[in-house]
Amino acid sequence: MNLWAWLYGLRGVARGLSEAQAAPDPIEQFVRWFAAAKRARIYQPNAFSLSTCAEGRPSSRMLLLKGFDARGFVFFTNYESRKGRELAQNPVAAMLFFWSELHRQVRIEGALEKVSVEESTRYFHSRPRGSQLGAWASKQSSPLDRRETLMARERELEARNLGQEVPLPPFWGGFRLAPQRIEFWQGRPYRLHDRLVYEHIGTGWERQRLYP
Repeated sequence: MNLWAWLYGLRGVARGLSEAQAAPDPIEQFVRWFAAAKRARIYQPNAFSLSTCAEGRPSSRMLLLKGFDARGFVFFTNYESRKGRELAQNPVAAMLFFWSELHRQVRIEGALEKVSVEESTRYFHSRPRGSQLGAWASKQSSPLDRRETLMARERELEARNLGQEVPLPPFWGGFRLAPQRIEFWQGRPYRLHDRLVYEHIGTGWERQRLYP
């Protein structure tokens, strides 16, 4: 654990999370905690677990948050991957951010929809060229006989797109999770943690404290 994270963690545990400290809007509260995670120099503070559920079978995986605002939280993926297929069948999911050095976690639940092609295209072309080619080369979540097959596909695509822009794959893009429930968890001594949960009701948010 680095020194900054350790100091922020001590301060978080000591101060806790009170209703007076928390923002009335959960997006603003996420802005505050996300900024604190970056100041604490946590490695990949935008890493989160995404949980989906289709046919009664839940599954989780780690992803990287690529943007958020009042509309929701955005990530990008192959739409034909397992998560993409599950979201097509049941377009609701849960995100979990866990910043252990700060003794904090944020749980976000809501419905998802695909972002616009224009937004996916902008992000796709901001990625390293190798990642763009990798998106085409990978049949994400499908069986792969051996790694050499994947690398051969990548070399073929590199040669095919030599000297030109790599186009956005039609099967690749972003999802935006529109939050219905956001919980902020601050660790406290003796497991007497602080938990504030925001529920989206009508056009606003209602907040309440939960037992740890």
